[in-house]
Order: sequence, then C-alpha cells, then structure tokens
Amino acid sequence: MQTSFPQIIRLTVVFAVIGLAVAGCGRKGDLDPPSVQATKGGDSSKPTQQPGVKDRPFFLDPLL
Repeated sequence: MQTSFPQIIRLTVVFAVIGLAVAGCGRKGDLDPPSVQATKGGDSSKPTQQPGVKDRPFFLDPLL
C-alpha cells in the first residue's frame, strides 16, 4: 500500500487537530471549593497558600 505525500500531510493535520481538541478539554466537574480559612471572615479574593509551599513567580503572571 503506497500513500502519497498529500495523504500523509492530511493525516498528520487530522491527528494533530484531534490531539489538540482532546488536550484542550480540561477537567470535567465543578470548581474546587475555597479553603476553610479563606471563607471564615478573611479575604476570599486571594487564594490561601498551603504551609510549606513556596510561592515562585511565573513569567506570565503580569499578564493575568
């Protein structure tokens, strides 16, 4: 069975589109509830940090 070059390109594009669609689906379900400390009279707009986890800035943080 001999496949031509345009068929190989077409199959590659189809599989790439399917892979991107599947990878972009994300996690199904409800959002995670806020922690207990954030809801007890504190500022719930800022996420609470887990103990022992150091916050490292990410280079795309200013865009968010």
